[in-house]
Amino acid sequence: MTPYKHISVQPVSGCVGAEIGDVDIADDLDDAVVAEIRRALLDHLVIFFRDQDLRNIERHKAFTRRFGPLFVHPNFNQGQSNPEIVYLTREPGDTAVAGEKWHADTTMMEAPPMGAILHALEVPDHGGDTLFSNQYRAYDTLSDGMKRMLQGLRAVHNDSRVAGPKAGLNSRRSTKVREDPDWRMTENEHPVVRVHPETGRKCLFVNSVYVHRLAGMTAEESAPLLNYLYAHAARPEFTCRFRWRAGSVAFWDNRCLMHLAINDNHMAARRMQRTQIAGTPVLHSGAAPA
Repeated sequence: MTPYKHISVQPVSGCVGAEIGDVDIADDLDDAVVAEIRRALLDHLVIFFRDQDLRNIERHKAFTRRFGPLFVHPNFNQGQSNPEIVYLTREPGDTAVAGEKWHADTTMMEAPPMGAILHALEVPDHGGDTLFSNQYRAYDTLSDGMKRMLQGLRAVHNDSRVAGPKAGLNSRRSTKVREDPDWRMTENEHPVVRVHPETGRKCLFVNSVYVHRLAGMTAEESAPLLNYLYAHAARPEFTCRFRWRAGSVAFWDNRCLMHLAINDNHMAARRMQRTQIAGTPVLHSGAAPA
């Protein structure tokens, strides 16, 4: 692997994740530094920065734009002045938090976001960690028979569990989504196995938050295979766990990674500031293995 010249990169697990040092991402970074940060993201799928200050949302947005156009999340867009910024907040007494099940972000879109950049404003002194799981590894460790079976399968993704009048999330948590009567469900199909547009590698692309069934099947028919894939995709050896501190930043590749917010400290506040990067339509994985 070519050494990094402008940043330091320290892996945090044997499978996924690295901590990046020797850079202030609130600065106006030159192209060579940005290129190395992108390479570290592609190499490690999620990268972490410590002791950063992106509280100025224009700096947060400026750093995000170095990697692609900003994405506006339709279910968090409630007319605020900066719809590109989402505040993920947990207050004492909340009985639910955003992201507490394994998922990739916003996969009901025709072109799901390429990635997300999450900045910790306030975190508890213990708990509130985030888990990340490598979906290249999840695909690679499937049997050849399973890989052949998955080729050509598509999954139906929609956002009816996480927004809309029937979701009932706003009564349980401080992070609010659209639950108004004018909300309309977004639904799209994506391949169960996708090809990453930059690395060309295959990865699993299903998650229990947005996927409702396999295309052409009922939910009941789909459940045994999907439930197996959900459990397989989150095997501990595919994961890393990130302990937040105020000023920490996580930048993850939404195309080949799932994540989960651990809801284990119910009496402390946790306040995070997030941007997302626009993506492209999901590429099908092509031919099955020989």
